[in-house]
Amino acid sequence: MSSAIKLVLENYRSFPSATLDFDNPLFLVGRNGSGKSNLANAFSLLADAMVFPLQDVFNRRGGARSICHRTGGDKPTQFGMRIDFGQMDGAEGGSFAFMVVALPNHRIRIVREQARCKIGGKLWFYDRDIDLQHRAANGIETISYNLNTNSGLNPDVGLATLCLPLIGGDSRFAPLFRALRAMRVYSISPAMLREPQDPDDGLALKADGSNAASVLRELAGTPDAAEINQMLGAIVPATTGVSPETQGNKLGLAFTQQWPGQSHRFNASDMSDGTLRSLGLILSVYQRPSPSLLVIEEPEATIHPGALGAILDLIRLATKRTQVVVTTHSPELLDNKWIKDNNLRLVCWENGASRVLLPSEATRQTMRQHLMWAGELLRSDALRPDVEGLADSDLFEDYK
Repeated sequence: MSSAIKLVLENYRSFPSATLDFDNPLFLVGRNGSGKSNLANAFSLLADAMVFPLQDVFNRRGGARSICHRTGGDKPTQFGMRIDFGQMDGAEGGSFAFMVVALPNHRIRIVREQARCKIGGKLWFYDRDIDLQHRAANGIETISYNLNTNSGLNPDVGLATLCLPLIGGDSRFAPLFRALRAMRVYSISPAMLREPQDPDDGLALKADGSNAASVLRELAGTPDAAEINQMLGAIVPATTGVSPETQGNKLGLAFTQQWPGQSHRFNASDMSDGTLRSLGLILSVYQRPSPSLLVIEEPEATIHPGALGAILDLIRLATKRTQVVVTTHSPELLDNKWIKDNNLRLVCWENGASRVLLPSEATRQTMRQHLMWAGELLRSDALRPDVEGLADSDLFEDYK
C-alpha cells in the first residue's frame, strides 16, 4: 500500500498555485466549476505520463497551453506539479516533480524534472534542469540538460521526454515509478457498462468503467467476488449477484435479482444508471492490484440518497487498501459522523482562480464538538473555508 502525502501545483488549469496535503480518505468539497475535476485530472496526468509519451499526454488534453493557468495579464506558458509519497511498496518514501514550458504548435519542453526515492534508509535522487545557451552572432539556441544525481544513471532523453519512465525498472526508482503509474481516477459512465465490452486482462479498471466485465471475470472465484455481490445488494435492493457473460466476441454483465419465490436474470441494458455506476465504484475498490491512489469523482451522481450510506462504507473499506480522494458537493454523502474536519478540503473559485482551503476554525470546532456533521454544515451553507489558506510548497528541492 502506498500513502500519498502531498500534491503541489503551479500554474495548472484553474490553480495559479495549490498545495494539497492528504488525510485518508480526503473529501474535496466544492461547487460546480470550483476546480475539483482539475485536481482529479492532475493525478491522471501524472499516471499517464508514466505510461505514454508526455507530448501525447498533453495532446489528448488539448495541448500544454490549454493546461496553463489563464488568469492575469500575461498568460503563463509553463506549469509544474509535484507529488510526495510516504510509505511505498519497497520504499520508505519519495517524490516526483516536473515543470513544462508550452511552445508554439502544441509542442512542449521540459524545464526541470526531479525524483527521489528512499530505500533502506538510503536516498536516491536525480535533478535534471535545462541549460539554454544563446549565440548572439547567429542567433542559434543551444539546449542541453544539467543532471545532478547520486545514482550513476544518465539516460539519453529528448527535450519532451521524462527520465523516470525510462529508468523506472531500476530498483532504486522502481517503487516511485510503480506508485505513480498505479494511480487511478474514476468517473464511471453507466453507458459504458450498459453496452457489451471488448475483453481485456481485467487487471485495471478503466477510468469510465468500460472494461468492468473483464475486471469482474478476473475476480471470479475469489473471496472478493462474494463481497462484491454483498456490497451491490446493499446498494441495490433485491440484487443478489452480477457476473460476466460472453456475448459473441464481447463481454457483457448479467445481474440476478431475487424476491420471495422468484429469481430473474437481467442484462446490463435493463439496469438503471445508479446500479451500473454503483458496480463501477465497487470494482474500482476491489480491482487487483489495488491502485496506489484512488480518486472517485462525484460518487453520489444518479445514486439514491438512501444508498449513499453503503457508498460511504465502500469508501471507508477502500482506505484500508489505498489512499482515497473523493470529489463531491453532496450533503447526503457527507452525512456521517466518522468524517472529521481533517478529512475535508474545500475547493473554492474566485476571480478566475481556484484555491484549496482547510475548513475554517469555527467549522472545525463545530465538528469536533459534534454539534453538526459535515453534511449538515454543507446543507446549511455553514461549511466555510479558512481564507488564509495553506502555505504553498516548493516544486523542487535543492540537491546541489
